[in-house]
Parts: sequence; C-alpha cells; structure tokens
Amino acid sequence: MTTNGIAVVTGAAGGMGAVIARKLHTDGRRVLLADLDGGAVDALASELSADGSTARGVELDVGHKAGFEEGLAVCEEFWGTPTILVNNAAVTQAADLMTLAEDDFTSVLNTNVNSIFFGCQVFGAAMADKGFGRIVNMASLAGQNGGTATGGHYAASKGAILTTTKVFARELASRGVTVNAVSPGPHDLPVVRRTVPADKLEGIIAGIPVGRLGSPSFIADTVALLTSDDAFFVTGACWDVNGGLYVR
Repeated sequence: MTTNGIAVVTGAAGGMGAVIARKLHTDGRRVLLADLDGGAVDALASELSADGSTARGVELDVGHKAGFEEGLAVCEEFWGTPTILVNNAAVTQAADLMTLAEDDFTSVLNTNVNSIFFGCQVFGAAMADKGFGRIVNMASLAGQNGGTATGGHYAASKGAILTTTKVFARELASRGVTVNAVSPGPHDLPVVRRTVPADKLEGIIAGIPVGRLGSPSFIADTVALLTSDDAFFVTGACWDVNGGLYVR
C-alpha cells in the first residue's frame, strides 16, 4: 500500500533527480523540486502541475543546514510535513588524485556529504515527530569500489553517504522513519557523458558485466519502492544497481 504523500527531491533540475521527481509525481505524490537552478525546477514543476497544486520548484543550496530548514518551511507552507525525502543533489567531478586541490576537495565534500547529513537531520526530525517518513540517499558505486572515472573526492563523499545512512537509520527506526541508500553504477545520463570522455566511454561500457549503461527509470522505480508505505522493514540498507561491477 502507498499513500499519496509529500515528497522533496533535491538536485531535481535535471538528470537522475528529474527522473525520480517525475516518477514520484506520476505515482500520485505531491513533489517539491529543490535545486540551485531555480529556473529549471520551476519549469519542470510547471510541466508536471500547471497550477502548482501537486508540484512546485524551490531554489535551495542544500550544501548547508539552513537550506534544508528553508526547504522544510516551504514544504510545510505549501502542503504540510513531507513524508519522503530523496537526497539526490551532488557534485560530480573527475580529478587527478595526487594533485587534487584542498578547495576542490572541501567543496565536493561539503555539497555531497552535508546535503545528506543535514537532510536526514532536519527532515528526519520533522518526519519522526509525525511518526512516519521515508528517506532515500543517492550514493554511488564510487563509494564502494573507490571510484573509476570520477575523482577521489567524489568517491570519498559517496562512501561517507553510506555510513551516514546507517547512522540515521539506527536513530530514526523506532519513530517510523526509514533511511536507505541507492548506489548506482554508470547510468545513461548526461552527467556520465560529461564526466567520461567520449573515447573512454566505450571501454567503460565494455567493462560492465551486463554490457550496457543502466536505466535511470529503474533507479526511479527503486526509489518509489523504498518510499512506499510497505517498505517499513527496509532501513539502513544500500541497494546496489551497478550492472555487476561490484558484487558482494
């Protein structure tokens, strides 16, 4: 069983975030689309709901706790306390490990890890007060195998997300809130094609045991499943979707 619910998706302006937001909206959720690109999420929200009754965009910097506090306030003003949070926002960068600059390292960690930690903290507390919530954190294969095409700072941040997921899962389980992670490998998304040079992408695909890039729509389906009412018995888990690149 699944209730309609109220979902907040970060990094929803495009790519995986937009695919997830569309899926949750199609399933009957009211969806608040959050992103640094306010114009893009406003446009997508208008496409999904012309009158704004079931989808709205909000420009937020989720690299800081204040951004989540603002997002929670906006959501409560529109519809009430959210029942779903999808922490999808992230910075994806390739970089040489041994010459990686401190500022670049800090910037990626602040965005990728802060957005997960404070999202779980701020929204998790509000959900726990209501006795129900579903949080899904978007991790990555890079956080499990040390990364391939991405930089060490990205891999380190995604590894931290997996631990953060476990920490909040333990904290919130008894109050009706589940916290899980989804860990995709390379998927057929613009960010993959931007990050990986065209002359190397073919080799990366050849190295995937199933022989092809993943489908973003399946990730959205997975998020929808983990955020359903009946998903109460899954928490602290990491769901691997990597084409066989990492088997455990």
